[in-house]
Amino acid sequence: MDGVGSFGAGRAGTTIDPIAFAKQPQTILRVLSWIFSLVVFASIVNEGYVNIGSERLHCVFNKNADACNYGVFVGLVGLLACSFFFLLDYKFSSISSVKDRKKAIMLEIGFSGFWTFLYFVSFCFLANQWSRTTSDELPLNQGADAARAAIAFSFFSIITWAGLTVRAVQKYLLGTDMTLFTTEHMDGGAPTQPYPSNSPVGGTTETTETYQSPPFTENNAAPTYQVPIY
Repeated sequence: MDGVGSFGAGRAGTTIDPIAFAKQPQTILRVLSWIFSLVVFASIVNEGYVNIGSERLHCVFNKNADACNYGVFVGLVGLLACSFFFLLDYKFSSISSVKDRKKAIMLEIGFSGFWTFLYFVSFCFLANQWSRTTSDELPLNQGADAARAAIAFSFFSIITWAGLTVRAVQKYLLGTDMTLFTTEHMDGGAPTQPYPSNSPVGGTTETTETYQSPPFTENNAAPTYQVPIY
């Protein structure tokens, strides 16, 4: 991993370098996932429905409306999720609480792993329905390119979302370098200022007089006892 400190990021509040952020493997995978989701969504919405001898639109995947609806759903939600996690990655270093960072990483692991599975289902489902589609159902191959694009980029999305899951797991396994955070950072609270000390600040000194008992001298010897005469 490139980052250090808490879950792959440095000290809270550090300055983010946009160029270095753009070159990170996680950022590249996120952008690719966003593009692939956009292709899957746009391909089905724009050319995934055709009308054959009537005004009613049919899904190009064996006239199965569920196949088109599923592809649109996975692509649209994946598109929005990529945008959300992209912003979260950019703001991750500014999160001061260790607990909040851990929650963000766990959310990314769960969602990325789940969406990898959904894209796998999308690839199998669309490919299966496309294999059952006959040439009579698509005169002049209407929507054929869009169908193939949705299937191909569903497969590419499996790879990118799986890569994002692996990266998130690696960040989680890095854990936390506790030397970068105070107790207030761990609890999610703002750090408090320490009490002012009695040490001199700014070169000004205050002298205090200490009490000293007078030294003993020989003249202060105790008197001797005299026996009375009767």
